Amino acid sequence: MELISVTVENPEGLNFILGQSHFIKTVEDLHEALISASPFIKFGLAFCESSGPCLVRWTGNDHDLIELARKNALKIAAGHSFIIFLRDAYPINVLNAIKMVPEVCRIFCATANPVTIILAENEQGRGILGVIDGFKTKGVEGEEEIRERKELLRRFGYKL
Repeated sequence: MELISVTVENPEGLNFILGQSHFIKTVEDLHEALISASPFIKFGLAFCESSGPCLVRWTGNDHDLIELARKNALKIAAGHSFIIFLRDAYPINVLNAIKMVPEVCRIFCATANPVTIILAENEQGRGILGVIDGFKTKGVEGEEEIRERKELLRRFGYKL
């Protein structure tokens, strides 16, 4: 077995969701979940099929985001993984809808941070072991950082 790290290509710092599911039906069901959760969302979705022809299956409503998702999925090439790039929505707007799709097994990350995916590869194929999402923690917040965090959440409308 070989350990591999793959960096997610995300030149615009877009939000994306990386997950794992279990069936080709995932592509259409995730598409429906995303559109239903946010009618203004723009997205590109790619899914790594892990049996039969083992193709990258894809959908979306934004050409550039679809291309970005397909490129990253092919680079990741881990069975039954999916990646969704978002515009005009945040993961918080769609994450519960995605998690409710029956085929979805897990979410590895939902972020706009730089991400490195840790993969294991053997003669059978590849699997995602985990992700490195963002940067190493530098310390503990103090009173000033607590105040800034609370102000930020209220400015974004997530808290009253």
